[in-house]
Order: sequence, then structure tokens, then C-alpha cells
Amino acid sequence: MSSNHHEIVIRAMQDTDWTMVKQIYLEGIATGNATFQTEVPNFKQWTDSHHPTCRFVASKGGTVIGWIAISEVSNRCVYRGVGEVSVYVSTYETNKGIGTALLSKLIDESEKQEFWTLQSSIFKENTASIRLHKKMGFREVGYREKLGEQYGVWRDVLLLERRSNNV
Repeated sequence: MSSNHHEIVIRAMQDTDWTMVKQIYLEGIATGNATFQTEVPNFKQWTDSHHPTCRFVASKGGTVIGWIAISEVSNRCVYRGVGEVSVYVSTYETNKGIGTALLSKLIDESEKQEFWTLQSSIFKENTASIRLHKKMGFREVGYREKLGEQYGVWRDVLLLERRSNNV
């Protein structure tokens, strides 16, 4: 049977994916609930601040429709196994299991890379992301009130984390 060209494939992010990754990042920024960032960093800034193998894209028919990556929370060696998760799905492809597939793949790879804790800081209004993380074994460990200002509004952020059972 021929493979469905609408099948979603999760694969390692390539440098050549950056244009599409950046576009999805911009869609996330535009929602106002994905990040404090107001613009996308350039590729060098982005790639230098994210783990080299803990980065994946979801692709459908050759088009990137989501991405996920880990950045280290600190360069201090005691924190070497703690990573901050960023996950973005195209606003045109939400509620299709793409975030779940990306996060599942990232958890597997992060454990191979000896990350024992993954954390995510999520705006309290971003209920879809909170649901996704909790479904994948993250628990709420903190609530940071008025953590930062965005477009003149102080935003509250939930801190979620997932401890590995394997690392």
C-alpha cells in the first residue's frame, strides 16, 4: 500500500528547516500566548542556544508544521541534565496530536542525552500547551505571578517539569 502523503513524520531538525521553523515561531509569537519573545532570533543565535540533537520537526508532505527543541537552563555543570522545552505547532495544524508526537520524541532523545529533568514555562492562558505537557507526564511545580511584561501587560507563568524515570 502506498504511503499517505498527508502522513506526519517526526524527524531530526536540519539547518535547512530554519525558514519553516522560523515561520511557525512567528505564528506562535503572533498568538501572544507562546513566548515573551517579540521577534525570532537569527539562526546562529537560535542554534547556539539549543541542544544539538534534542531538536525535531513534524513534517507533512515535506512541509514543516511543528518543531520542538531543548535549551539548557544553565551552563553550570550541576544543571547539565536540566533542559527547557520549546514546542510550537503551526496554528493551522492544532489539535491533531502533533505536539504529543513531538514531545514524545523529544523525551526519548533527551533521556539518551542524559537529561533527567525537562521543564517548561507556560503562560497560564496557554491551556492547550499546559494540557499537552500534563498528558506527557509533566507536573505543575510553580506559579510565577507577573513574571514579565508583554505589550504593557504583566504575564503570569506556570512552571511545569518532568523527571525522567530512566536517567
